[in-house]
Amino acid sequence: VQLQASGGGLVQPGGSLRLSCAASGSIFSINDMGWYRQAPGKQRELVAKITSGGTTNYADSVKGRFSISRDNAKNTVYLQMNSLKPEDTAVYYCNAEAKAYHYVPFRHYWGQGTLVTVSS
Repeated sequence: VQLQASGGGLVQPGGSLRLSCAASGSIFSINDMGWYRQAPGKQRELVAKITSGGTTNYADSVKGRFSISRDNAKNTVYLQMNSLKPEDTAVYYCNAEAKAYHYVPFRHYWGQGTLVTVSS
């Protein structure tokens, strides 16, 4: 299972960005998908996650500003980020709990990370 993230960039405070992450390769099943971020000098933290059934969970710092969604047919997860703040600046990583074949256990896979910079 490979995860390819895209959509990062430079945006002014108050602006918006949409991140995408597509899973490819041998995929038997995907459970939760989510986004994490890591700012310089800080630990990686959960931003948002979504179950295969569409139940979502958000970090308190992004509630009301970010929205996570997924397209199960495309094995893709999205993160719509609105009202961005400088403190949202970080490398954003997508994550999927998936199994490549029916006979292996679920495990977590990570994308390569995409940089989001919020600055004027």
